[in-house]
Amino acid sequence: MLLQARETMTAAELARELEVSERTITRDVLALSEAGVPVYSERGRGGGYRLVGGYRSRLTGLHRAEAEALFLAGVPGPAGEMGLSEAVAAARLKASAALAPPFRDAPARVGQRFHLDAPRWFREPETPARLAEVAGAVWSDHVIAAWYRRGEQEVRRDLEPYGLVLKAGVWYLAARSGQRFLVYRVDRFERVEVGDATFDRDTAFDLPRFWADRSAEFARSLLRTRITVRVSPDGLRKLNATGDRVAVTEAVAGAGEPDGQGWLTLALPVESLDIAYHQVLELGPEAEVVGPAALRERMAESASRLIALYR
Repeated sequence: MLLQARETMTAAELARELEVSERTITRDVLALSEAGVPVYSERGRGGGYRLVGGYRSRLTGLHRAEAEALFLAGVPGPAGEMGLSEAVAAARLKASAALAPPFRDAPARVGQRFHLDAPRWFREPETPARLAEVAGAVWSDHVIAAWYRRGEQEVRRDLEPYGLVLKAGVWYLAARSGQRFLVYRVDRFERVEVGDATFDRDTAFDLPRFWADRSAEFARSLLRTRITVRVSPDGLRKLNATGDRVAVTEAVAGAGEPDGQGWLTLALPVESLDIAYHQVLELGPEAEVVGPAALRERMAESASRLIALYR
């Protein structure tokens, strides 16, 4: 594959690329020749190993894991976290070798133009300790026994692992337990055992659709409290950037007409009064809490402290 992609390589270059000795390269070239691959060597300056002109190996050498890894080739970081680095590298090499010469720079062109950096800013990415085991079970459809943290307790579940989702640097497992599909944070798995038994996948299961529905349901479940807040046009723009966009959109749709200053009064769903305090504090003088009274008093107290600091 390397010779197809690069046409000529010396024994030293091949040994360095494949992390073996030059003697191993010599033996392997002999084995390839005996197997019918037309590889030969040229001596002198500019020489090295070549394939007889026009010889192409069709893309039939891909292993299953390598073929599947092609779809993850654009996300080498997450693929590596799942233990697929070698499969991705091998798949890239085989795909590059199978391309016609004018298109062999395609992988490099893509790599130069697109890159996925999944974790959020100011957060060091951490690979969950059990991710590779879980990913292996997802690929092979093996049932797993998982022990995960739930508060102060450790709970055991037998799961059919259907798919993995990477969301804002956090890995989640979509799995079937009994007759229900549930979502688990992989970094909360204390221990995972991959069993010998496999499971039959529900062909109707759609991972992207399931995740979108479950994410929306989860976001709605968090917004259990409501506050009343007046926001200026600038405050509304900031709120769209810092708050839950769906909640803000629904609150704006249910609001009346702006007042004479262009301010809107919103009944805004929030996760808690404590989180709402920090959320509204970011808006500065572009927002005013109307209720509940406890939150309004907390905002007024903070404003008094700010005045004292800046007096």
